[in-house]
Amino acid sequence: MLEKVAWVTLLYDFYGQLLTEKQQKFLELYYEDDLSLGEIADKFTVSRQAVHDSLKRAVQILVKYEEELGLAANFTEQRSKVAEALALAEEFLLSPNSVDGFKKIKQIKELLLEIMETVKK
Repeated sequence: MLEKVAWVTLLYDFYGQLLTEKQQKFLELYYEDDLSLGEIADKFTVSRQAVHDSLKRAVQILVKYEEELGLAANFTEQRSKVAEALALAEEFLLSPNSVDGFKKIKQIKELLLEIMETVKK
């Protein structure tokens, strides 16, 4: 799995609009702008604990949405398959007349079909 910051950022990209404005702002400042709890607290004239609690709750909400909908995991899986297909295509282009050429094309086709199946869901 992605490291926590990258994972939370990905979840935020998918579900962030479902959070309150304050939760959105805190997440952006903490995870994207790399501000500390204290810096965010000073900016909003709240306690560090209030920022911590808000961030914790927001992440819990994002995780809950992901558990129910699975959009980020599906995206990550599709992206991985596309990367694998691209790598196979690159290998094929480097030696198109090799014995494995047909096998690589078949693998690319299978990966693309898998991606298409997940898109239909």
